[in-house]
Amino acid sequence: MFRDTKAFSGFSVDDADRAERFYTDVLGLRVSRDDAMGGLLTLHLAGDRPVLVYPKPDHHPATYTVLNFPVPDIDRAVDELVSRGVRLERYEGMPQDDKGVMRGNGPSIAWFTDPAGNVLSVLQES
Repeated sequence: MFRDTKAFSGFSVDDADRAERFYTDVLGLRVSRDDAMGGLLTLHLAGDRPVLVYPKPDHHPATYTVLNFPVPDIDRAVDELVSRGVRLERYEGMPQDDKGVMRGNGPSIAWFTDPAGNVLSVLQES
């Protein structure tokens, strides 16, 4: 029944203006906004896979990764994020290096959060 549907995902934020600035200015994504829908944002990702970001007054950030960005060079991506003021997350028990990248347990991966506290990642493409 759903095999051929063009599914998409979404997650909430506490402040649509702040989220729009982060996803546009820091991550460099194309973002559209629908104020008639209460400030609903659409992140336009490569491969024509939109992600909805919706403001929610009682927002609680997810405790898991809501969006992963595969990159060809994780070290370069991490350096760029840090240069744009993004702080990488560190998790107890995860063998992360000085940059905050976990290597050797599957693809190399580093986590960070958006201004609403949602967990995002960059991971090394295979």
